[in-house]
Amino acid sequence: MPAARIIAVANQKGGVGKTTTAVNVAACLAASERRTLLIDLDPQGNASSALGEVKTPHHVYSALLGECTLAEVVLGTDLEYLSLVPAGPDLVGAEIELVNSEERERKLELALASVVDRYEYILIDCAPSLGILTINALTAADSILVPLQCEYYALEGLARLLETTELVRGSLNPELALEGIVLTMVDLRNNLSRQVEAEVREHFGERVFQTRIPRNVRLSEAPSHGLPILLYDIHSRGAVAYLQLTEELLTAHAESQGVSTSSQTAPAASATSGESLRSGGNDERTA
Repeated sequence: MPAARIIAVANQKGGVGKTTTAVNVAACLAASERRTLLIDLDPQGNASSALGEVKTPHHVYSALLGECTLAEVVLGTDLEYLSLVPAGPDLVGAEIELVNSEERERKLELALASVVDRYEYILIDCAPSLGILTINALTAADSILVPLQCEYYALEGLARLLETTELVRGSLNPELALEGIVLTMVDLRNNLSRQVEAEVREHFGERVFQTRIPRNVRLSEAPSHGLPILLYDIHSRGAVAYLQLTEELLTAHAESQGVSTSSQTAPAASATSGESLRSGGNDERTA
């Protein structure tokens, strides 16, 4: 198996659907039978709890410090093809503890060596900041996926994130690419949402995914049950949107590699055929 494609899901602005995107794209990739690893690199640990993390003696920070390999931290999830590297409370001190370490920006890159050949996709849920943890993710990643909430201040945050990406590309990771920008928490009844979307698409063109992620009650409820939206309510508007986003991502990867898109397994088909997928109802209200 070739080395995994590593995607950092990042935005230094909080509350933009970053963790929701990381968890649910990872789940959709797994539903399409791509071996996928989700790394929780956010001290808040929301991606871990969103997948029903069990207590474990080691977390991602143990691997960053070299106390164990990243492979030793990997946990299984309710989806056969999805694994998790959880965050722990010790990650809060990483910004201070790593500051004097040698090659502090490459700790995650070095840790990934023990697992990179085991997966097709590795997604990294970054902290809502541009500190040392996010720099580690960008240094280790092949590309960056940016969730962008449709509001005015989000555009200012995007500019700063792209500036940081350019700095990382210039000094640490020249191969780092922009995977794309995904519009989140979209409410097309709102004039501002439409205006922000028009401005982002005009400026970034094809680098903005066609799929929009709507505001959706079921998406908000799923993490409290320790489930990705596919396992909580596969018929919800949020689940449909993330399935479409993942299919768009897979199609783009297949085309870039010269692979026929017809040979790609459709996430929606794979997900809906699994008897293990649990549905929490059919509510398609928006928040």
